[in-house]
Amino acid sequence: MTTSLTPVLQVSDYSLAYRAPRGKIPVINNIDLTIARGEILGLVGESGSGKSSMASAIMRHLPGNAEENAGSIRLGTTDLRAQNERAMSDIRGRRMSMVFQDPATSLNPTLRLGEQLAEVLIRHQGMTTAQAWREGEARLAQVGLKTPAEMMRRLPHEVSGGEKQRVVIATAFACNPELIIFDEPTTALDVITARQILDLFAELQAQTGVASLYISHDLALLSQTANRVAVLQKGTVVEQEETVRLFRAPNHSYTKALIAAAPDPDKRLVQPLEESGTPLVSVQDLSVKFGRKSWVDSLLRRDFQPVVGNQAITLDLQPGEVLGIVGESGSGKSTLAKAMTGLNRFDGLIEFDGKPVRGLSDMDRGYRRDVQIIFQHPDASLNPRQRISEILGRPVRLYGGSGNPRERIKSMLERVRLPAHYIDRFPHELSGGEKQRIAIARAFLSNPRLVICDEITSALDVSVQASVIDLLMELHRDTGAAYVFITHDINLVRQIAHRIAVMYRGDLVEISDAERITDPDRADYTRALLAAVTPPAFTHSL
Repeated sequence: MTTSLTPVLQVSDYSLAYRAPRGKIPVINNIDLTIARGEILGLVGESGSGKSSMASAIMRHLPGNAEENAGSIRLGTTDLRAQNERAMSDIRGRRMSMVFQDPATSLNPTLRLGEQLAEVLIRHQGMTTAQAWREGEARLAQVGLKTPAEMMRRLPHEVSGGEKQRVVIATAFACNPELIIFDEPTTALDVITARQILDLFAELQAQTGVASLYISHDLALLSQTANRVAVLQKGTVVEQEETVRLFRAPNHSYTKALIAAAPDPDKRLVQPLEESGTPLVSVQDLSVKFGRKSWVDSLLRRDFQPVVGNQAITLDLQPGEVLGIVGESGSGKSTLAKAMTGLNRFDGLIEFDGKPVRGLSDMDRGYRRDVQIIFQHPDASLNPRQRISEILGRPVRLYGGSGNPRERIKSMLERVRLPAHYIDRFPHELSGGEKQRIAIARAFLSNPRLVICDEITSALDVSVQASVIDLLMELHRDTGAAYVFITHDINLVRQIAHRIAVMYRGDLVEISDAERITDPDRADYTRALLAAVTPPAFTHSL
């Protein structure tokens, strides 16, 4: 890839703070960044480091309480800070564009995909509606959508997450901009779809020579994508270097810590399993189907085909075992987890400690105490109106136990590495990682024998993820609870699981010992999953 000496983007001595009732909150401190034509600059850092604020500053989408210093932000020779909103509306979409993390929030749910793509071409390229529609179809074909004409007529809810992101990327590239900002564009996607999107990005970037700012907390991904990487810590660039040099010989302690926190499948975190011979859980021919035949279908004698979530799943789980479950979105991983916890109706049989469970009515108080689930997004599973004392007090009230309830809650907070005084806080007063620790504490307050973890680290940055995994492994050793660990991160699951179950479109493809998942005799789909994984880029000793 060739690059020009003239920077497309130049950020010089730029600082940003937000005014708050208690004073200014600095978020970006004296940053200097340049990106040349054809270059990809990776911007990496933990949540709260200022990455997205930097993107907002470049796009001139800052809130009213933002306060900037005298630093400059230039797109070519254009001083972006000197532009009014009308001028910026001409620049956005035409000269620079942005691809966000969640494509669902980038698209208007009430407009057809074609209308949204054509709008950009009409606004910035001066095309007629007919011309923009034809060009839109060509752009969707360029990003690998197989039926572009049909896709133009669909609404966002009628396409998958990966298809939505392809439409967003097509829109970003539609006017051949000078600069594109990618803000975690694959975080919300499964591993195969993410690899397809990354390959697409690399192809389009090479074809167009666009300058790219790629924001991510995934160091392994940036090691495969960026020409240079800038490391952002609490608003300050602590290290900026060519990608290969940065990963081979990082200088700053923060960079070293980020690299050390990235999952490495060669570093096993789980202890060998001592099999008892008698499984804790036995799932036999479990199937989940969604939808019911309506009275209209019955009246008109129309055929009804339910949507299959799981199809005849059979597997065992030993006491104290960590079973990883992987597969792309829609493979049935979470569907199985919800069936095992009574959130999905199912056909078939679950035996728990030898007792048959055929449905919700068989999941008695003891079963609910012994089987706990931790969800992906703690914001959706923690009541925002309740204090932590109320949230964690519920399992104490439901399942009893000895000792003062408030002291038990404080003890559990300390056990999950949170201060005891958090007991009187509300969820919104905690960070994402802290909220997930509250969800973990709630699950373990019932002294469970099986904990189902459903993508619980996918929304966390790499260092917070590492600390949460370290906590889970500690609790696993201390309590002996078995885990079902659902994830897209195959590097991570190879670190922590005894065995790995691979699912595809509701079917269980195979189950393998974690240490043998890369064997050449694995199923074709398993090998496809592994091929899509970004390999660890950190083979040196830190």
